[in-house]
Amino acid sequence: MSADGDWKVTVKSPMGSQDATLTLDSSGDSLSGKFVGPQGEQTFDGGVADGNQLSWNIKMTQPMPMNLDFLAQVEGDTIDGSVKLGAFGDATFTGTRA
Repeated sequence: MSADGDWKVTVKSPMGSQDATLTLDSSGDSLSGKFVGPQGEQTFDGGVADGNQLSWNIKMTQPMPMNLDFLAQVEGDTIDGSVKLGAFGDATFTGTRA
């Protein structure tokens, strides 16, 4: 099952829950996309799609520079995973296909 498309996700971070739209586009085992949330739009490429396991990095610039490292699993029309929030610890996220 392809992870491509738009996902409505909720990140449960130490700063509270934040809703966002995640757009994924895979080509073979390469993954790119964008993450649109309260801090604006962040694009990424260089991610990896290995079956239903996904990983990618977002170099966030607003409100402060920070690397976000995502690990996710897609199961049908649901996605869930974890994200390392730079020096701010870890968070989880869940979502459904839009």
